[in-house]
Amino acid sequence: MNASDRTPADLLRSALAADPARPMVTFYDDATGERVELSVATFANWVAKTANLLQGDLAAEPGDRLALLLPAHWQSAVWLLACSSVGVVADVQGDPAGADLVVTGPDTLDAARACRGERIALALRPLGGRFPQAPEGFADYAVEVPSQGDRFAPYAPVDPDAPALTVGGLGLTAAQLVARAREDAVKLGLTPGSRLLTGRTYDSWDGLSTGLFAPLAAGGSVVLCRHLGQLDEEGLAKRVESERVTNTAV
Repeated sequence: MNASDRTPADLLRSALAADPARPMVTFYDDATGERVELSVATFANWVAKTANLLQGDLAAEPGDRLALLLPAHWQSAVWLLACSSVGVVADVQGDPAGADLVVTGPDTLDAARACRGERIALALRPLGGRFPQAPEGFADYAVEVPSQGDRFAPYAPVDPDAPALTVGGLGLTAAQLVARAREDAVKLGLTPGSRLLTGRTYDSWDGLSTGLFAPLAAGGSVVLCRHLGQLDEEGLAKRVESERVTNTAV
C-alpha cells in the first residue's frame, strides 16, 4: 500500500486502485451457514453508500461519536470504513447514551435506545437482508442504504490526526490506527495478497486489527469467521484449503 496513506479510508482507496477485483472480506457465520465474499470494489461500494448515508441522511460530522454495537461481521467492517471516510469516531461497543448516533444489531436494540441521536439497526441477515418490520425508533440500514450514491466525497477533508476509533479503552487517531495496523501486519507475516483467517471478535483492537485493518494495511484480505467455535477441526482445515488461507489468527 502507499506509504502516504494516513487513514483507513486512504488504505481502501489504495486497495481499490491496485486491484479492485481481488477479495477484500470473505465472511462466514458458522451458526447459520452463511458465506459472503466481497471484492475490494464491492466492499468499497458498500462503504461509499454507507458514508453517504452517514454524512447525508444522518447529518453526521467529523468528530461526532458513533456507538457501533455490532459483532464481527462484514457489515461491521463496512461501517468502520464509512466512519473513517466521514471523520466520525467509531466507538466500538461504546455507551450509546454518550454517543451522537448509534448503529446496532438485533441483539443490542434495548441498549441502543439510550442514544438520543439517530439510530440505525441492522438485521444481520444473509445477503444484507432487512428486518421483517423495522424496530420501533430505528431506521433499517438495509432499507436506507441501497438508494445512496455509489461515490462518496466528504464535505471536509478528514484529519488524520483527529480521533478515529475507540475500543476497549483504547483511543486512536486515524494515523495512529494505520500505523498500528501496519505494525500488526508485519507481526502476523502479512504481505500483499495474503489471506488471513480469523475468528476473533470485534470488541478489542486485536479483533479489529486481525479482522480488518491489518489485512487492509498489508494489501491482503480477511476470511472473517463468526461462531468459528462451531466448526470442527476437519471443517476448519477444509476452509483453510478452499479459501487459500495463508495466515491464521484464531
